[in-house]
Amino acid sequence: MIEISTDKNKLDIDVIHQFLTKAYWSEGRTNEEVKKSIKNSLCFGMYYNHKQIGFARIVTDYTIFAYLMDVFILPQYRGKGYSKQLINAIHVNPKLQLCKVWMLKTKDAHSLYKQLGYSELKYSETFMERIL
Repeated sequence: MIEISTDKNKLDIDVIHQFLTKAYWSEGRTNEEVKKSIKNSLCFGMYYNHKQIGFARIVTDYTIFAYLMDVFILPQYRGKGYSKQLINAIHVNPKLQLCKVWMLKTKDAHSLYKQLGYSELKYSETFMERIL
């Protein structure tokens, strides 16, 4: 049975850290960085029979803007539609209903996110970033 929860007490920090420290977007992230990012975000854990199989977090002001980050489903659970289920649960979360602008970064999941309403930046020339 699948459960999606925003209860941070249910999150398996070891599972999250082990995945993120090897992911292309967060390679080498420390355990302390993972804990701090969870503390300061709205987090979604996905569980199969009470075992964590997926994760995502939102950085948001709960009014205008939501940034989707650190989305993953463990490899052995992929191909079953769980990522769509997780993103859909995020989109319908009552705390995020006022957000009008949603963003994310991805190198390899464009087709998934396009199915869920995301597109390339329409006005990319207006966006800037600072990466340290």
